[in-house]
Amino acid sequence: MGEERMKTNPFFDTCRFLFSGGWPSYLFWLLLLGGVVVAVRLYANDSRQRTVKDVWMCAARIIVGGMWWQQTLWKLPPHYTDLPGVPDSGLRHWMIEMVNNASFSIQSRFVQDIVLPHFRVFAPMVYAIEVFIAISLILGLFTRLGAALGALVAVNMWLGLYRAPYAWPWTYFFLIVIQVSFVIFDAGRSLGLDAKFAMVTSRDWGPLDE
Repeated sequence: MGEERMKTNPFFDTCRFLFSGGWPSYLFWLLLLGGVVVAVRLYANDSRQRTVKDVWMCAARIIVGGMWWQQTLWKLPPHYTDLPGVPDSGLRHWMIEMVNNASFSIQSRFVQDIVLPHFRVFAPMVYAIEVFIAISLILGLFTRLGAALGALVAVNMWLGLYRAPYAWPWTYFFLIVIQVSFVIFDAGRSLGLDAKFAMVTSRDWGPLDE
């Protein structure tokens, strides 16, 4: 995390991400374990959750949540950068890229005139939002809110890096589509904590469909 690493292959890089050590890795393992435990318990105890749709939705949101967690690792506080001491790397670098490559001038000017001069205000907000998205999707907790925020962040990246020659805009657009699907289908109710809370509520107040 303190230095830039070249990608090798998806299997090796995934293992390196999972076993990199340090508190972010340990916390990720706790989140992942929590998400899996919740999913297994719900699958075992609620026959309505034993569908292909629920299993797939659970796996998809945990994978996307893992992606969001990984994206927080190169913008860790207090530097919010993957290269401490280099002022235009990490999160600040990508903000500058949005100034140069945004599809609309209003977004470019907003980042240049408002965000960058107040980087120490916006950087913690960006980090906190992405951490919340990751936790929300991995645990299936407040998933509609987490997925909606994820979709909005993806829209910001889609439009902000649209003209960048190295970026494929469809990447961000597909991320929008996936997370909007999580919102529409309430992915947290598929083997997630949202489903657990819905079960508790239905027991307290009676069947939800009555």
